[in-house]
Amino acid sequence: MKRNMSNTDRIVRVVVAALFAYLYFGGIVTGALGIVLVVLGAVFLLTAVVAFCPLYAPFKFSTYK
Repeated sequence: MKRNMSNTDRIVRVVVAALFAYLYFGGIVTGALGIVLVVLGAVFLLTAVVAFCPLYAPFKFSTYK
């Protein structure tokens, strides 16, 4: 996998993942929406760690310079 995410993009994803986790584990968002947020947060965190977003690839989009 070729890197296609900049450091700024990665930091934003980690912050959003942390926000989603806080909302769910803090009991602010529960139920199905809470589970969706946790799954999205996990995806954001994983893509930030590997610096590759599979949705960017088919569109030949990259934030990495």
